[in-house]
Amino acid sequence: MDTNAPIPEDYNPLVKEEFDTAHKEYARLRGQCPVAHSDAYGGFWALTKYEDVQKVFSAPETFITSVQNVVPKVAFSGRRPPLHFDPPEHTPYRAALNPLLSDEKISRLAPAIRQCIRNELLPLLARGEGDVCGEFASLFQVKVFSLWMNLPPDLEAQLAEAGPAFVKAVESAQSDLMKSTSLVLYDMARALVALRKATPMDPENDPVSAFLATRTNGEPLPEEMVVGAIRQVLVVGIVAPMILMGNMVIHLARDKALQKTLRDQPERIPAALEEFLRLYTPYRGFARTAKHDVEIGGRSIKKDEAIALIMASANRDEDVFPDPDTFIFDRPNIKEHLAFGRGPHYCAGTNLARQELQIALDELLKNTRDFEIAGEILMSPFPELGPWYVPVKFALPVGYGDSSA
Repeated sequence: MDTNAPIPEDYNPLVKEEFDTAHKEYARLRGQCPVAHSDAYGGFWALTKYEDVQKVFSAPETFITSVQNVVPKVAFSGRRPPLHFDPPEHTPYRAALNPLLSDEKISRLAPAIRQCIRNELLPLLARGEGDVCGEFASLFQVKVFSLWMNLPPDLEAQLAEAGPAFVKAVESAQSDLMKSTSLVLYDMARALVALRKATPMDPENDPVSAFLATRTNGEPLPEEMVVGAIRQVLVVGIVAPMILMGNMVIHLARDKALQKTLRDQPERIPAALEEFLRLYTPYRGFARTAKHDVEIGGRSIKKDEAIALIMASANRDEDVFPDPDTFIFDRPNIKEHLAFGRGPHYCAGTNLARQELQIALDELLKNTRDFEIAGEILMSPFPELGPWYVPVKFALPVGYGDSSA
């Protein structure tokens, strides 16, 4: 057998998608070709079954993130910790971040997060319509992230422009634009490091100060790596929640009974969010590469070939989640969903994401009596899965303008 022969393509992620089509394709792959090869983005393997995805997440000694952490590969300006580093190299950066993203820390921010969300939502409701992704979720994301990072107003304003610009560059697959917008974010990160060195903050309450205060073997983290970590943090938390917010709004606009249930019983919103995370995992999946040749699902994968862990497919694997395409409250195994990954790179921002999305959904529901899709939905390409543009028309409660809302 010629081991250098081209691998037939099983899957083409470049096909134009609508809201439901990617999940139908992943269902096909799970049934017919669970370890699929694609020629797109320089070639990669796509794992679509829950068991395979979980095994790779759980074996960081074999499947590493330092070669390529996402498909398509977008890190043009060097490796950025912690996401682009493997254990134990990544560990000091996670140790600095994790305490600042604890449930206790994020819960303290809840009132301020709610106010950020209300400030962006109420003008949209006053108009009676708008894009819940670009005109709501992406805006409150920047505000909430700026709050958590203690950004001064000038850098917050820069992030409001630079963050979405980088995301759109990635979505359009324009490499020159990706590089230029990434460099703007690097400049922001360097400015923030200089600011914190000149005016330190409490490392227990400020991410940049926490990085600067971290020591390994008595030595500070390399400053350029601190800059890279901040550059990573500036963007990674402002994309997925926007995508998921769009997914949730589309689902609720289609399912008026569920919309009413959550409006009448807001205490069920946290449980609903977990099922939405399973159904509409906003990142299709992160990437790994094997340190040596491996076999997965009967397919031979060579050392250093990109492997996309399709969490969005794994979370609808019928062998793990019965009736996987249906929204079901309080699934017995809902905690097993992989929306935030697994292993040492498990998403550090899970508490922040859950808090802001629960609040955003609560505010949207309690300040409306109904909403519906009011135009064409535009979908994001790899690596996200979901919409980046969702036009919505809102029906407001009777007497809304006279209420305290």
